Amino acid sequence: MFVTELRFECFADTTISAAEKAINQLLEAYRANGQILGREFAVAFNDGEFRVRLLMPEKSSLAHKYHSPWVKKALAELTDAKLLAPREKFIGQDINSEVSNTDTPSWQLLYTSFVHMCSPLRSGDNLLPIPLYRLPATFNGDHKRIIRWQSEWQACDELQMAAATKAEFAALEELSSPDSDLFRRGWDLRGRIEYLTKIPTYYYLYRVGGQDLASEMARPCPRCGSHDWKLDEPLLDMFHFRCEPCRIVSNLSWDHQ
Repeated sequence: MFVTELRFECFADTTISAAEKAINQLLEAYRANGQILGREFAVAFNDGEFRVRLLMPEKSSLAHKYHSPWVKKALAELTDAKLLAPREKFIGQDINSEVSNTDTPSWQLLYTSFVHMCSPLRSGDNLLPIPLYRLPATFNGDHKRIIRWQSEWQACDELQMAAATKAEFAALEELSSPDSDLFRRGWDLRGRIEYLTKIPTYYYLYRVGGQDLASEMARPCPRCGSHDWKLDEPLLDMFHFRCEPCRIVSNLSWDHQ
């Protein structure tokens, strides 16, 4: 990932509230298209200009060719707030995050966790994140639904990892059950991505618990009941199960590894 700074200069008298609304709308549009990562963005005002530092999947993430209709509209509306188009200042590579996948994968999967800010679409060849803006728009011109699903998955993951309240069990059900609302939405998004990209796309179904290692090794696909999904060797040293018809990958229970 890479860090860049955007600078917004005023070309006429404006107000903080007008500038704030226009800039935040642009940042939200960038985020919904996968061009910037994270949820909160600190916008500073100093010496007559507004500045914000952003984390991006690639150096070229803010290139015009990747803009969604919402991004283009938000850029045009900066003029109404008396702001010039943003100037970019490249800061450098973020040493605490992963690099993005640049090659066309042979297969891909939806996978995230509460510690990841990168794209939830990963290459099945190396598990590196695939920038969403490189895909055709999934719904309504961008990838807002994927970002929303990722936020919900991460919220559930954080609850179950904290293991401090009864909400842990409801969150775990959403992460690990093929009957949950979270699974249904994510699995449908997976299908949409596969349709648009023509690349086999899988959904990661989280697994924890279970009685013992032997029963875990013998467990069937929770969606179709097939026993043929157990792999001889784990994919990417992580996924021990893959059901081709259901497009699901899963791990051996973390309690028995």
